[in-house]
Amino acid sequence: MFVDQVKINVKAGNGGNGIVAFRREKFVPNGGPAGGDGGHGGSVIFAVETGMSTLMDFHYKRKFVAERGADGGNKKMTGRSADDLVVYVPEGTSIYDNDTNQLLYDLVDKGDSYTVAAGGRGGRGNTHFASAKNSAPEIAENGEPGEERSIRLELKVLADVGLVGFPSVGKSTLLSTVTSSKPKVAQYHFTTLVPNLGMVKLDDGRDFAIADLPGLIEGASSGVGLGFQFLRHVERTRVILHLVDMSGQEGRTPIEDYQKINDELSKYDNNLLKRPQIIVATKMDMPDSEENLKEFKNALSKNNDNVYEVIPISSVTHSGLSKLISETAELLEKTPKFPITDNEEPVEDESEYKFDADEKPFEISRDEDGTWILSGKKIEKLFKMTDTTHDQSMLRFARQLRGMGVDNALRKAGAENGDLVSILDFTFSYVD
Repeated sequence: MFVDQVKINVKAGNGGNGIVAFRREKFVPNGGPAGGDGGHGGSVIFAVETGMSTLMDFHYKRKFVAERGADGGNKKMTGRSADDLVVYVPEGTSIYDNDTNQLLYDLVDKGDSYTVAAGGRGGRGNTHFASAKNSAPEIAENGEPGEERSIRLELKVLADVGLVGFPSVGKSTLLSTVTSSKPKVAQYHFTTLVPNLGMVKLDDGRDFAIADLPGLIEGASSGVGLGFQFLRHVERTRVILHLVDMSGQEGRTPIEDYQKINDELSKYDNNLLKRPQIIVATKMDMPDSEENLKEFKNALSKNNDNVYEVIPISSVTHSGLSKLISETAELLEKTPKFPITDNEEPVEDESEYKFDADEKPFEISRDEDGTWILSGKKIEKLFKMTDTTHDQSMLRFARQLRGMGVDNALRKAGAENGDLVSILDFTFSYVD
């Protein structure tokens, strides 16, 4: 089974907890704090594995969790950091944030890797909180929570050349003829349900990868038929071979086929029409093909649409194939590696991250029982890193809340002495 899109969840490891400990040795009076720091949690890293060709493995396993760091020890010993969890994906895999639909990274080449979820840092032991006023602190931090996110993986076929055209125009037949690939071929629409790849090797030593992509129909850019399943894969191709059936056996005219396919490409991504394209007139061994080819070229001239070279071929008699392969190889040599954009310059995919200055550190709400609820990423993270088993740690947490303005905010919201305040699974009484 060919799987080219999947949604999964990843969870990086939490940092290990720092501990409260004191040096207690014979002949060492007032040894002082000696609690060690926790180790760092493991990150979840996606990396390219050249031997993979599908996302099938993720069809059965949808959650990946890295290990947490070890807790700190006595005598200022730091806990062991967890190993990173490396998840392998095929070349050409794009990683998207499933919640925001933002492209995070493109794993295109061998050796590419990306940290999808960063492991949490280890919590600090009580040695870090010693001061002149508190020489024996009973304060330690829990480990920082590891990042957790829902992502979407999309595999976009890495091919130099993509074959596009209506169903049954001869894409699979052409691929099987010019390469050693053996795609399924039959006389009905949508024989090709997944992309087929093959390598074309020229006598002069040049070679290129060619992909037979599932057939388009009108409305594909809106998801009709195979829709996006096809269009996703054409994004990475550098040269497009646009196959047009000249036999007329399907009851359509070649010029309408050509215009409809280009229209779908344009609707999906206007930059696709800026890729070099060769029009391949197929099935030239059929009786009416020569006459239809003349009408097709005349129509291109009338519409001022004859910007691409037209090469007639027959995959059955092999006529025109040598010229097609040679012209395609020469066009590839002139084409930049990265897709052409509106600026007519090759660019690499980039992800832009912006800091949200308006993001509030906490929010206050009230449930039906009258309990005040504190929520927000920053305040919840602060609580998770608080060691609730020691009074001094809880007093430190209370000072942090006051510094964030929680006390004033609760007062303005109408909180009174004795009201219950909840954050995650912890509830305490409000004191003005």
